[in-house]
Amino acid sequence: MSTLPLRVGGMSWQVRLRGLTVTLTALLILAVLMAMSMRIGDLQMTLGEVVEGTFDVNSAAHFIVMELRLPRALTGALVGAALALSGAIIQSIARNPLASPEILGVTTGASVTVVAGVVASGSVTGGVSGLLSTLGIPALALLGGLIGAAVVYGLAWRRGLDGYRLVLVGIGVAAVFTNVKFWLLTVGDVNDTSRAMVWISGSLNARGWEHVTPTALALVVLVPLTLLGTRSLDALRFGDDTVTALGVRMNLARALMILAAVLLAAVATASAGPIAFVALAAPQIALRLARSAQPPLLCSAVIGAVLTTGSDLIARTVFSPIELPVGIVTAVLGAPYLIHLIWRARK
Repeated sequence: MSTLPLRVGGMSWQVRLRGLTVTLTALLILAVLMAMSMRIGDLQMTLGEVVEGTFDVNSAAHFIVMELRLPRALTGALVGAALALSGAIIQSIARNPLASPEILGVTTGASVTVVAGVVASGSVTGGVSGLLSTLGIPALALLGGLIGAAVVYGLAWRRGLDGYRLVLVGIGVAAVFTNVKFWLLTVGDVNDTSRAMVWISGSLNARGWEHVTPTALALVVLVPLTLLGTRSLDALRFGDDTVTALGVRMNLARALMILAAVLLAAVATASAGPIAFVALAAPQIALRLARSAQPPLLCSAVIGAVLTTGSDLIARTVFSPIELPVGIVTAVLGAPYLIHLIWRARK
């Protein structure tokens, strides 16, 4: 039997056993990577010391584990899961494996507001503007991501939302936002723009519990809601006439699922910056491993967490003592995969 029936209240799903196996395997890999992240650093630790530092507040390793390494590892895993889940939703709605939160204007909109805030801060005596000190970079990123998504959605809406038009409008808006971002980097002070460039690259450096909490809360709220919308996503992969015949309120279903995807991507970008290619690659990897008709949501989220955690481990260790932004590693790993997707699309 390739499926397993699951019933919650009055609703039921068919869980694919292969997808469940892939998800559990990815969770095991994620646990191993998290353990390695706890052990490896400027101060090498054994697993016993990691466990002691986690539970013993009087341990010498407690500060290193609980204040430095664990928040960073958790932020990476949660951000990767949120980005991958967002990408899986967008790819299902757009019916395009090249779709990602970038085309909704989330990451580019966040980049523009953050760079604008950082550049403005440098023009004020003392180095901190009123806006940046009041909101902070995460809040600016969240605001910019939501504004960018609203612009794309508004321009793409024509008595309904078409996935193909959404992609085209998103690419155009992302190009405009990107050029505005580069213009701001050009006119800003070099010290301020260098700070902005680290965030733009996607970095988990110095991440604390204040970054873990909002991303975790967003996942706790939005993951169950998106799983409840799985049936709508299954229907949306067919033509509009078929979707209507199946009794799905097409425009409402698309709008709600896109809103969930936007919120997931915006919160993730606010916590760690626009980490490249995770939202693009993770859903397609999950789709191929699970052999599903479209990207499986939960499996995509776990694989996204694995990609981000593994990439951060590489960023911290390969060029030690130099630490690379995690977004550089994901971009290096994801660029060949993007070329592969384009090549397959041409064939």
